Amino acid sequence: MVDTLPTVGFIGLGVMGRPMARRVLAAGFPLVVHNRSRAPVDVLVEAGAEAAASPAEVARRAGIVITMVPDTPDVERVVAGPAGIFEGIRPGSVIVDMSTIAPSVARRLAGEAQARGAAMLDAPVSGGEIGAIEGTLSIMVGGDGAALERVRPVLEAMGRKDRIVHIGPSGAGQLAKACNQLVLAATLGGVSEAFALARKAGVDPARVREALLGGFAYSRVLEVHGQRMLDRQYVPGFRAALFDKDLRIASATLAEHHVPAPVSAAAQQLVGAMMAAGEGQDDYSAVARVVFRLAGLDA
Repeated sequence: MVDTLPTVGFIGLGVMGRPMARRVLAAGFPLVVHNRSRAPVDVLVEAGAEAAASPAEVARRAGIVITMVPDTPDVERVVAGPAGIFEGIRPGSVIVDMSTIAPSVARRLAGEAQARGAAMLDAPVSGGEIGAIEGTLSIMVGGDGAALERVRPVLEAMGRKDRIVHIGPSGAGQLAKACNQLVLAATLGGVSEAFALARKAGVDPARVREALLGGFAYSRVLEVHGQRMLDRQYVPGFRAALFDKDLRIASATLAEHHVPAPVSAAAQQLVGAMMAAGEGQDDYSAVARVVFRLAGLDA
């Protein structure tokens, strides 16, 4: 007799959440969805999901509840606010927050979930919209290992098996995501400066990128976002406004642990310049425009 797959709830159907939920549905899991706006819900319902009127209703109907919302206050509202997950959660359920939020809040909410007889994992992702669509996300997990094993088949619908990493206790997943964003910010700034130098010196930056991809300077940032910079195509896979939020979380976490971060501070200023210029809805790789403008180049 084949075991019935558990019902999964998914809350937050934005640029990342919508394709992630589709992957879960395509893997055969019964899916209950909720979102602040109705249109993405209707799209998933047409694909075979069921709609719920609130996060609490999702929790009542699903033993595994995934959240993918923009910021720390959004997670707090969806999980612990009025008509939130905690109002409908059942003992033995697992909440998987895949948003990027403050590690301290992830730890606190996990403790509150435990007091209700449930488990809560922090499982932020890396890989952008492309990874969400293709199901190749990297997933950094903090929380109870047994709870992770229960939800691993669901996570494997959204991320590669070898990229689902149990980092440590509650909050560790979010800490790893902060580290991820610091590396991304520094690398984006470095690639932007390299292309600006090539252009100012009259050298083809596309040829420079081709050469760098074959050596130790290779990175996915150089490969994917470097091409965006060359094409000057900044339709968002990940909005700069969200990256700015992530870097503010990372900055606060650095300060909490007394870690000096001069490189990250400079990279954060580049993203802040994008925000000041009203470019927060563009892809975060558009930090290159800031560097190009500072270099006196056409951005």
